[in-house]
Amino acid sequence: MQQRKGLVLKVNNLRKYFPIKNSIPFKKTTQFVKAVDGVSFELYKGETLGIVGESGCGKSTVARLINQLITPTEGTVEFNGIDLASLSTKEIRSARKSIQMVFQNPYASLDPRKTIEYLIAEPLAIHGIGDEASRKQRVVDLLETVGLSAYHAKRHPHEFSGGQRQRINIARALALNPDIVVCDEPVSALDVSVQAQVINLLKDLQHEFGLTYIFISHDLNVVNYMCDRIAVMYLGKIVEIGSYEEIYDNPQHPYTQALLSAIPKENPFDTKDRIILTGDVPSPVNPPSGCAFHKRCRFATEKCSQMEPVLDTVSTTHQVSCHLFKSLQQKPLPS
Repeated sequence: MQQRKGLVLKVNNLRKYFPIKNSIPFKKTTQFVKAVDGVSFELYKGETLGIVGESGCGKSTVARLINQLITPTEGTVEFNGIDLASLSTKEIRSARKSIQMVFQNPYASLDPRKTIEYLIAEPLAIHGIGDEASRKQRVVDLLETVGLSAYHAKRHPHEFSGGQRQRINIARALALNPDIVVCDEPVSALDVSVQAQVINLLKDLQHEFGLTYIFISHDLNVVNYMCDRIAVMYLGKIVEIGSYEEIYDNPQHPYTQALLSAIPKENPFDTKDRIILTGDVPSPVNPPSGCAFHKRCRFATEKCSQMEPVLDTVSTTHQVSCHLFKSLQQKPLPS
């Protein structure tokens, strides 16, 4: 696990509620999709924080809130002690130099009409960094850094494979020398044979440039390889957070245990330790009372349906949001 060097990002009680548009004109909106509902965590320089959870749990919304691509309903995102929500549009643009994103779909995030040189140099031009000659040289340097060549600069996105496009997206994210790179499922759209190359590239770049990552993924094997700490999300909330050793070797939340039991094994017929969740994921429009997970939890009690749990301390680096975690400590997930 990475040594903690200094706090660079603090997310406190972050919420994002999307209003549901009413089909009746002029009628007041009364329902909201609670995409993110009270998320808090800290990010330290040089580490990789993984955010995992099933589709629709709010992972990508958290990423966009951190970079102020969407405005939070409530809560704060502090970068180096400054609340980003309090900044003006001009100040936010300046702050984005330090927080860049790598999106899931490498083709959709590249303008097909522009050359690679233009796409990578665009952030430099927007922020008024360098002249035309220095930007061209910067593009060449970045392409070589991510494993491409100078002659690729004159090509267009459709002339590249998916893995190469994602390398271009990574080069563009690095153009402004950011402190934090938010990777929103950066390899999920790539072939399995290419995923390892991109993951290893991200690792190498972190060591070379001292980058800090927020790494969002649903692939628990990738998260285990990439991340120093892991936050597990369920229905807009963080239900467990800790180092990768604590999450993988000593999961305390029943949902975390179920996620880890779903990791494919060498013997596909070995289902002895598999935990099968029953029921459907509750709607974020009308989440259940008490613990959001209680309707699918095999250990749920009456208290779970009535009282919402808060993150409780398991150790100095490990927290879990579960009424029953103390009684479950003697029942870790079998390896």
